[in-house]
Amino acid sequence: MVFGLDERKKEDWKEFLTTEAKQTLMNIIDSAKRHRGAYSQADDVKIAQLWSALIEMKNELDQVKQTLGKLEEPWRSIVEVGDVEKRKTVEKLVEELIKPVDEDTKEATKKLVDSLMRF
Repeated sequence: MVFGLDERKKEDWKEFLTTEAKQTLMNIIDSAKRHRGAYSQADDVKIAQLWSALIEMKNELDQVKQTLGKLEEPWRSIVEVGDVEKRKTVEKLVEELIKPVDEDTKEATKKLVDSLMRF
């Protein structure tokens, strides 16, 4: 027996992962298999497999960024429309409560609306 080592076989570390983590790991390994021809030629196949998995994860991240980029402009438009409608509603409510009659009151009402829009 080697010092400090038990003769019993160690359990596979993957058995200690959650079911979801196991599935994620299997998906990553499967996607990296696309590069088998390359990593099988490496001096250290395990390290090359890791790099292949990183390539696949990077590609997936780039696809997500591209999709989010396509959604960004429509989302901004939706938010702008919402802000315009919010401002109209706040102005209406404030004017109903304060009922500005002169320029000073109108200016104060505008400042109040601007302040409320920051929330």
